[in-house]
Amino acid sequence: MSSLSKLLLRNASRRSGNLSPMMPQLSSPRVVRRELHLAPPFLLDDYIPRYQLLSSVDAAKKRSKAYAHLRNCNLCPRLCGVNRYETTGMCLIGADVKVNVIAPHFGEEPCIQGHNGSGSVFFSGCNLRCTFCQNHDIAHQRNGMDLTPEDLAQWYMKLQETGGVHNINLITPEHVAPQVALSILAARDLGLRIPIIYNTSAFDSLESLELMDGLVDIYLPDFKVWNQATSKRLLKADDYAKTACESIKAMHDQVGDLCFTPDGLAKKGVLVRHLVMPGKEEEGKQIMRYLAENLSLDVFVNIMEQYRPAAHVGKPRRRKITEPGGLQADAKDSDDVRYAEINRPVTEEEVGSVRKAAEQAGLWRFNDPPRHAGFAI
Repeated sequence: MSSLSKLLLRNASRRSGNLSPMMPQLSSPRVVRRELHLAPPFLLDDYIPRYQLLSSVDAAKKRSKAYAHLRNCNLCPRLCGVNRYETTGMCLIGADVKVNVIAPHFGEEPCIQGHNGSGSVFFSGCNLRCTFCQNHDIAHQRNGMDLTPEDLAQWYMKLQETGGVHNINLITPEHVAPQVALSILAARDLGLRIPIIYNTSAFDSLESLELMDGLVDIYLPDFKVWNQATSKRLLKADDYAKTACESIKAMHDQVGDLCFTPDGLAKKGVLVRHLVMPGKEEEGKQIMRYLAENLSLDVFVNIMEQYRPAAHVGKPRRRKITEPGGLQADAKDSDDVRYAEINRPVTEEEVGSVRKAAEQAGLWRFNDPPRHAGFAI
């Protein structure tokens, strides 16, 4: 163990309530409260990305599987089964990817973005149809440029060499997992040496996660809702929660809890996001309990409060009217809006109740703002 690791471990022990070594120890048992998330065993002296450790044989096998999946696409729970060289499925994306933005990004968690930013790649298209989507123009409207996996690999290198970013952050990659796998392997051959982040809605298939095993360093899943009725209405997916549970468990089995290097940057593990939504705090509480009971009490969680009505939420509901001559036309009903139950910001009380439930379940590693005016690393 390095001297820094020993120092952090000693400080964590003192912060948890243990007495100084110079003081006599009490014999009565006491509950130790862990407050330092950046401490052994979550501290790495150094880190080599997982894709760098793949053998040439394993890399060739992954390439072969990726091409096979493109010819018979089953890499998300929609199971469209289409040949993406010829047509598209639910996601509307073929053999190439469509990318909206590629740039250093400073809107992620501090341990992800660091000082130089996260090398974010915003993929267009999505296998969900969230009615409140914050990136509606990207996910639902397919805006952007078409790129091959080899083109993507070149962009990863530009982000690394020119942007100086801390990682490659693949945002909404669920529906382009084969192309993503091919792009990472191509970038490895070009000299990529920074961690890969898989920034997903958690609506992934186990087959796609098996393909990404060994290529991804950090999984960043968003566990959205718990109840089936909610997911059917708001995500247009009946089995979202069941799929998310299976997917996040598989992610955690691959890379474990979130780990950091001494500079405070995340390098490997799972970071689960949950966007608290108005009136859905009970679902958030259930999600926190699931994480604590089925993943790990040490799982790193970001309970997010920035929900706002977007996409279809709050839009006037349309109704059919009959014009003179019997013609049918749409009319906007100003007295009724779509998805009115979530047409408001989330409250501090709703966010606080989810956080309290997480703590009561035993979770303790949260993405909290810094207690100072400086940069949050």
